[in-house]
Amino acid sequence: MCQIRLNPKDLTKCGLGMEEEDETDWKAAKACFDNLKSKTPRPPKPKHAVTIAVSSRTLFDMVSERKLYEEEGIEKYVAHQIEHESDPLAPGAAFPFIKAVMNVNSRLRKLYPDSEELFDVVLMTNNHAQVGVRLINSINHHGLHIERFCMTGGQSPIGYLKAYMTNIYLSKDAEKVTEAIQEGIAAATMFTQASQNELSDTQLRVAFDGDAVLFSDESEVIVKQGGLDVFFEHEKKYENKPLAQGPLKCFLEALGKLQRKFYAKNERLNCPIRTYLVTARSAASSGARVLKTLRSWGLEIDEALFLAGAPKGPQLQKIKPHIYFDDQMFHIEGAKEMGTISAHVPYGIGQKYNKGKLIELPAKE
Repeated sequence: MCQIRLNPKDLTKCGLGMEEEDETDWKAAKACFDNLKSKTPRPPKPKHAVTIAVSSRTLFDMVSERKLYEEEGIEKYVAHQIEHESDPLAPGAAFPFIKAVMNVNSRLRKLYPDSEELFDVVLMTNNHAQVGVRLINSINHHGLHIERFCMTGGQSPIGYLKAYMTNIYLSKDAEKVTEAIQEGIAAATMFTQASQNELSDTQLRVAFDGDAVLFSDESEVIVKQGGLDVFFEHEKKYENKPLAQGPLKCFLEALGKLQRKFYAKNERLNCPIRTYLVTARSAASSGARVLKTLRSWGLEIDEALFLAGAPKGPQLQKIKPHIYFDDQMFHIEGAKEMGTISAHVPYGIGQKYNKGKLIELPAKE
C-alpha cells in the first residue's frame, strides 16, 4: 500500500503555502491510487471508455420480481430480494450483448495492455441499495466485469447518464429511454426475443437501421408526406448532401474507434466487432446518399443490406446480431419473432405511425 509522508511542520503552515502543500498532497494521493495494481482489471476512466449504461431489468430477467413490486409494493419487493440475494438472477435481454462486449475487452487488453480505450459497463438502476447485494452476486456468478453501479432508490437515473459520460443507455422502460434521447443521449428500449438464436462467442455483432437511427428522420418525413416517388426524387437531388445525424450515430462512431485499434494491429479480418446496416431503403433509388453520408462522417459499416421494403427478419436471422436497433415497432416485432435481440429507438416521425398508418393520438387537455 502506498504511503504519503508529510512533514509535521508543514501542517502549521497557512495561506498560499498551505494551499500549495494541499495541491501537492492531492496529486500524490491520486497518483498513488492510479498506480495500484490488481489481478482484476480496473475499469477504464470514463473519458477514454465507450460507456454502456444498462438497467438491471435489461441485464437480468426480473419479470417475476417486477410483478411482485407492482402487485405488493416496494417493501415486499425489497424483502424478497434480500431473502433471495444468494440466488443469482437469470440472464436478461441485454446479457448476450454485454457478455460479447466483455470478450472484446479481453482482446483489446491483450493487444494494448496499458490502454483505457475499452468498453465500460455501468449498471444504471432505480433499485434501492438493499437490492445491490443480489445484483452484485448475480454479476459475479455470471463472470461479468461490472464495477460501476448507480442505484437511485426509486428515482429516475437519467440525470446521472451525462455524469457517467454514457455512450448508450439500454433499458426496458420506454419512458426513461425517451427521456434520455431528449437529453441527447443514445438510448433504446430492449425486448426479449420469442426464441433464442445461437450467437457468436468471438465477435460482437451490432446491426442498425438507417433513417431515424443512424441518420435523422428527414427522409422518412418525405416518404410519409409525399410518397415513394417524391422520396426517390428528393434523395437523387440531394445525393451529395450528407444526412443529418440520428440518435445512434455517435454510438456507431464509438464502435468504429475501437475497431480501428484492431486494424492498427493488422487484425481487420479477425476484428471482434462487426457492424451492419439493415435498411428498408432501395439501393439504386436511394442507397447512394446513405453510403456517401457515412463516408462524409469518416465512418465505416462492415455490411450494408438494402431490402427495398422486404421484411428484415430473415436477414437478421442470418446475421444473428447481439443487438439490433430500429425506430419502427413493426420491424422490432418481426425481428423478435425470428429470434433477434431487438432494441427500439423512440425517435422521429415513425413514432406517429404503425405499419404506415397514422396513429390517432388523444388530444391533450
